[in-house]
Amino acid sequence: MLQRRRLLTLLATTVGLAPAFAAAETRWLDPSRQRELPLHLRWPAGSSADRVPLVLFSHGLGGSLQAGRDWVQAWLEAGFATLQLQHPGSDTEVWREGGWRRLQQAASAEQLIARGLDVRFVLDELSRRQAAGDPALARLRLDAIGLAGHSFGAHTTLAVAGQRFGQGGPAPLSDPRPRAFAAFSPSPPPQGDGGFDGIQRPVLCLTGSFDTDPFAAVGSERASRGDHRRRVFEALPPGRKAELWLDGADHATFSGNAQGQRQWRPRPEPAVAQTERHRDLIRAVTTDWWRAHLLDDAAARQRLSQAPAALGPQDAWRTA
Repeated sequence: MLQRRRLLTLLATTVGLAPAFAAAETRWLDPSRQRELPLHLRWPAGSSADRVPLVLFSHGLGGSLQAGRDWVQAWLEAGFATLQLQHPGSDTEVWREGGWRRLQQAASAEQLIARGLDVRFVLDELSRRQAAGDPALARLRLDAIGLAGHSFGAHTTLAVAGQRFGQGGPAPLSDPRPRAFAAFSPSPPPQGDGGFDGIQRPVLCLTGSFDTDPFAAVGSERASRGDHRRRVFEALPPGRKAELWLDGADHATFSGNAQGQRQWRPRPEPAVAQTERHRDLIRAVTTDWWRAHLLDDAAARQRLSQAPAALGPQDAWRTA
């Protein structure tokens, strides 16, 4: 059974919002690491016999269970269950305890490994608890799992997808269970191809012109433009990859909670002015991505084969 279960029935009261869904905010303890993980699991409306795919979301540095909430809501409305993870050691508590310096220190290989192991533990626990008869997990299709993340969460996502580390090194955090991935604000390494060539499953990259590096020196190219993030798409092997590039979008645009995203630098006016358009595009494209790769939806695949109609003149959609 879910620990400290807090099941809620959330009813939409405004025209156009999602139908009722259930949610549980809980904590699971990984005894092998003595590490307690906050989790937020949501199920779409449906009967107990209606089994649904599951999408996990990993927050960026200094984030929490509130990260990704805009995307989670869209996926719920489309009929997917969602599970947001909070990673101790690189979450909002680190910012509260140590500020900017401590947060920079949390952007480490040690924390990336911890995050990858968090994902592995959660996938193990989902299987174990479902097999043990936990009714709250009975609807989940554990053969149809997607993984997404923003910023450091995108690092986590790509590591689990099979990113290698070091020259010709292994992919120590790779897990075979997720079928598809979405990397919001992915980052290439300073040098080399990043080891992305070993990733063989579908990956969607999402970035934009003002999606800058929060840790880059003021005045540097990474601090003023988001073009460097496009190298991730280019380094991925061809076959099942895509990229949504949004002109004017900044780092907060892709967090799924722009209001709650910590702002290292003032948001540029184009990002603020186009918030709704960007959000609608991201919601539509990512929902089709999960439909295509977790539900084998032919209509979604067809939509993804061409540029979305709502793209602006400087936006771009790439597949390969």
